[in-house]
Amino acid sequence: MYCNLMQVNISRLLLKAFIRQSAVGIREMRSMAAPSSSSKINSHVESLLDKVPDRIKNTLTRTIGLSGVVIISLSAMLPGIFITPTFAAEIMGPGIWLAFLLAASVVLPAAISKSELASGMPSSGGSYVYMERTYGPLIGTISGLGLWTSFLLKSAFALIGFSAYFVVVTTYFDIEMDILVLSLSALVLITIVNILGVKKVKAIQTPVVIATVSLLLFICAAAFFVDDFDASRPIDGALDASVWSLAEASAFVFVAYAGVTKVAAIGGEVKDPEKNLPAGIMLSLLIATVLYSAIAFLMMAAIPGEWWIVEGNVVENPIYVFAEEVAGTKFGIFAAVLSVLTMISMALAGILAASRFLFAMSRDNLLPQALEEVNTRFETPHFPILITGVAMGLAILFVPLKDVVKVASGFKIMIFIMINTCVIILRQTSKEHDWNPSYKGPLYPFMHIWGVVAGAFLLTFIGQKAFIGGGAAILVGSVTYYLYGKKHASVSTTPLSTFKSQFKSASRLEHNKRLSVFHAADYGGKNHLTCREFQNALSALGFNFTSDESRVIFHAVDSDENGVIDIDEFFKTFEVIEEE
Repeated sequence: MYCNLMQVNISRLLLKAFIRQSAVGIREMRSMAAPSSSSKINSHVESLLDKVPDRIKNTLTRTIGLSGVVIISLSAMLPGIFITPTFAAEIMGPGIWLAFLLAASVVLPAAISKSELASGMPSSGGSYVYMERTYGPLIGTISGLGLWTSFLLKSAFALIGFSAYFVVVTTYFDIEMDILVLSLSALVLITIVNILGVKKVKAIQTPVVIATVSLLLFICAAAFFVDDFDASRPIDGALDASVWSLAEASAFVFVAYAGVTKVAAIGGEVKDPEKNLPAGIMLSLLIATVLYSAIAFLMMAAIPGEWWIVEGNVVENPIYVFAEEVAGTKFGIFAAVLSVLTMISMALAGILAASRFLFAMSRDNLLPQALEEVNTRFETPHFPILITGVAMGLAILFVPLKDVVKVASGFKIMIFIMINTCVIILRQTSKEHDWNPSYKGPLYPFMHIWGVVAGAFLLTFIGQKAFIGGGAAILVGSVTYYLYGKKHASVSTTPLSTFKSQFKSASRLEHNKRLSVFHAADYGGKNHLTCREFQNALSALGFNFTSDESRVIFHAVDSDENGVIDIDEFFKTFEVIEEE
């Protein structure tokens, strides 16, 4: 009791002092706290100190509630439905609603895993933070830069993709405008908004998301009144599609769901993140899944023929075509305008999330310190935002739309696979690394294994570009880590290393356990066991043999038939049991 009380008092004193110290002081206190007369106390104090930096270093303010989490998640996802249906239809025909459902089933485990991780590590950086804390700084650097690239590409995808909708508007009103200039102008605008602060982002996204969802619901309702409406088309299309075309289409539309967990990247700016992040992620995924599947189904039911191909090219503005078909040209134009705003909103959320990866990596000393500086006026990481904006501009100028979708989808699937493994590793090492989040996903580990297996299956259908993108991320991340991060980042025992140790030492631990039981059962230290002692040893090891069964085993391993078994014969026991 005295030792426990002493632990508590020392911990409290150290924590109070820790909070008053700067980042330099943190390192000093860690070194000061190391010497102790009690290794148990020292270990306890060190474990507490390891938890504090993340809380202290979170310099961003928490301003986002549950509604904000849902809004940001939906704004990151919804633009996917404005482009992906026709590309998916090119692959599997009118049954694409099933592809959206299958993609959602693969996203679900990752969303559950991300919710658990977000509740346990509610800091800015999202997936990067989870993988860096689980796998260590090398994997953290690779994943952080890869995620940053994936998010900015997905945002660039939105600014590239809105051109097809904007052309409809400019043509209708007979306006001449350079689409490329417009895309870059929109990029400059949303970059500035991000620097101004997350409240400004939310203020813009909220009405856009509400208007977009309302528009999509209206179009879906109007579809039932179209003369050519035929519900059998999408059903037959799904039944006629091959497993391979379904898988390929599902892999392609995966990018439409990728934004569901994007809000976790700004976990350091969410109020009550342990509750709001899991609830917001799951709610936004449910809304998106229902909406996507319904739109895909009704779109194919309302419009006959292979309308998604015009003059050999895939239609890149399916929502406009759908709206025009069910409600007329003027409403189609209105839908096109709103589509443009929605995709700009997505790009806005993309910069918000992507920039936080660079911020979090700098905070962990994996990137230069300048990237963790927060603007004193707007309380935003301005340098990461500016760098992300410039990178998006280059993507808009030089990367084709379809390639952007493939690379973004491919890398996101890879990340989702890793996210599921993070939960498995953290659960298995929970005692050693104090993993006890407020939210724990259901159906563990079956849901998480499904996410890994299904994700790997879909990944094979993305194509070479996804693997090239993943390989490039590994190369760039590794080089960055060995040139900078390794010199500056502190390396501690990770859950992965603990997991590996547990796995590798499992047989050794079992051997030591059996050895201990042998000596414990050996009454008098004779270095052999009688039959009764042997039976007691088996019982202590958890074997539930009857008396007759254990006697048979005893005589089977008593090779010299002297009525007792020595240590070597005892270990042969388990070979006999395994053979049986």
